[in-house]
Amino acid sequence: MSKKNKKKLAPGKFSKTKSGNTDGSVKAKKHLGQHFLKDETIAKKIADTLSLNGYQNVIEIGPGMGVLTKHLLQRNLDLVAMDLDEESIVYLNHSFRLEHPAILEKNNRLNIIEADFLKFNLKQLYGDEQFAITGNFPYNISSQIVFKMLEMRQQVPEFSGMFQKEVAQRICEKPGSKTYGILSVLAQAFYDAEYLFTVPPNVFDPPPKVQSGVLRLTRKKDIKLPCDEHLFFKVVKLAFNQRRKTIRNSLKTFNLSQNLKEDTIFDRRPEQLSVADFVGLTQKIANDPV
Repeated sequence: MSKKNKKKLAPGKFSKTKSGNTDGSVKAKKHLGQHFLKDETIAKKIADTLSLNGYQNVIEIGPGMGVLTKHLLQRNLDLVAMDLDEESIVYLNHSFRLEHPAILEKNNRLNIIEADFLKFNLKQLYGDEQFAITGNFPYNISSQIVFKMLEMRQQVPEFSGMFQKEVAQRICEKPGSKTYGILSVLAQAFYDAEYLFTVPPNVFDPPPKVQSGVLRLTRKKDIKLPCDEHLFFKVVKLAFNQRRKTIRNSLKTFNLSQNLKEDTIFDRRPEQLSVADFVGLTQKIANDPV
C-alpha cells in the first residue's frame, strides 16, 4: 500500500477526533444494538468466507470482543478492526493483545479504530486500493452498511458477514419473491450474492430474539452497467417505495411519454423485474423523448 495514498495508523492506535470530523469518529455508546459472537467455529467459518484473491486489506466492522478478529488475523491479511463501542475498543487494545500474543507476534498488522463506519472516510485508510469488508454487523445499521459498500464498489471485491437472517436472505433473494427488494437488485447488479448458512441465537452474548444469517458478495468481473447508473439507482428505489403498485404508477414522477408507458414492462410490479429488466427499464426512461 503506497504511503502517498494511505494514512496509516500505528497498530493498537485509534482516532480520537471529535464527532463531525471527516474520519467519522465519535464518542462510543454502549453496545449500539450489537450482539457479540462467542462461538469459535462460526467465527472461523466467517473468516474463511474471504478468498483474499487480489487483495490483502480487510476491514472488520463491529469486532466486539475479537472472536472473529482472532481468526481473521490467522490469515495473510492487513486488518482494520472498527467499532463504536468504547468498551470493545479498550478490550481490543489491552486484554485482547495480552491474551493472544502468539497470533499478534506472527501477524501484527492490526489497526484498531474507534469510529462510525457509516461516517468514516475510508480513503484515509486505503486510498484507491482494494479492500474487503466483513464482520458481525450491528443489525440496526446493516442495510446502511451495504449501501455504503455499494458506493465504494470499485474498491470492494468481496463483502461477507453476519446479518439478521431475513436481511441476509433478502439481499440474496431472486425476482418473484415478496422479500425481493431494493437491496436485492442493487447488490446483485454488481455482485454475485450467496446465502451461506444460518446462525442460532445462542451463540451470541446477549442472544438476539431472531436467527442470523451469513452471506458473501463477490464482485462481478464487469460491474459497469449499460445504462446511467445514477438513474438506475433512482429507478430501483422509486419502484420499490411503492412495491404494491405497478411500475407505471410507482414511476409517475418521471412524467414519461404515453407511448413509453404503454410498454408491457410498466404493467409489472417491481418484485417481478430482474436486474437486467431494471437496466432495460432505465435505458428506456433515459431515451424517452419527453
